[in-house]
Amino acid sequence: MQIDGMIIKGIGGFYYVEAADAVFECKAKGIFRKEGITPLPGDRVTITLGENGAENTLSAIHERKNQLKRPPVANIDRLFIVVSVCEPQPNTLVIDRLCAIAEHKDIEPVIVVTKTDLGDASGISGIYSSAGIKTVCVCGITGENTQVLKNELSGHISAFAGNSGVGKSTLLNSIDKRLGLQTAEISRKLGRGRHTTRYVELFKVEGGYVADTPGFSALDNDIVSGEFISKENLQFCFREFRPYIGKCRFSTCAHVSDIGCKVSEAVKRGEISESRHQSYVSLYNEAKEIKDWQLR
Repeated sequence: MQIDGMIIKGIGGFYYVEAADAVFECKAKGIFRKEGITPLPGDRVTITLGENGAENTLSAIHERKNQLKRPPVANIDRLFIVVSVCEPQPNTLVIDRLCAIAEHKDIEPVIVVTKTDLGDASGISGIYSSAGIKTVCVCGITGENTQVLKNELSGHISAFAGNSGVGKSTLLNSIDKRLGLQTAEISRKLGRGRHTTRYVELFKVEGGYVADTPGFSALDNDIVSGEFISKENLQFCFREFRPYIGKCRFSTCAHVSDIGCKVSEAVKRGEISESRHQSYVSLYNEAKEIKDWQLR
């Protein structure tokens, strides 16, 4: 018997598929490994139920609308990029890299600023609100704006990502206490948190699904993972640039330091955040170093 469902977790070669109001433990068919396909949480799949005590089999993976390598999830609608006011300090380049990758894959980025009880969130939230990116300031301890965040999660498959120690697990616990996710304090010596989440798992929350994901401190514009954004396409991944694209003096304008660049002029007028433009330049220079032969 075959039924359709969705992978909610994968551990040690076993995949847990929610289907027909139940969760089934499955082993993937060998053909996926031969074809270099890794089943991911969020994948819509077909499973074959074993008979007479035989194990269930993950038989087919349906077409994905998107996927990310880090966090390793598929078919997500929204990427909630979690940053803290402090401990650790926000890294705008990491945030902007994640936003660009989300935009590139038609995933809606949402900035979530945590630990508002420890400092002023207006600086970091202002950068992204002015860029047209939904921004929510929350406090997992006091519950500030938790309901706003719940509304954003409703009806979507979402992933949470951000540096270790920013409070992703604490935040998710404040949204739904049934999750009971493990949390850890910041390492004072290293200035970052321990990795408390060991694998990606999708949880039912507010009529949708959300993934708590392992923390990370860097994310590359990765060719192998399919997350690479070419220097030509990068401009479209900064949504506040779009009104100016095609209006520069030169059609080949890179929006870095070109004469007659409308994006650069908007930065000088304060219409585009200087930090966002600096991140764009850094990402552009990274992409520029990639040679054509590396993309083949």
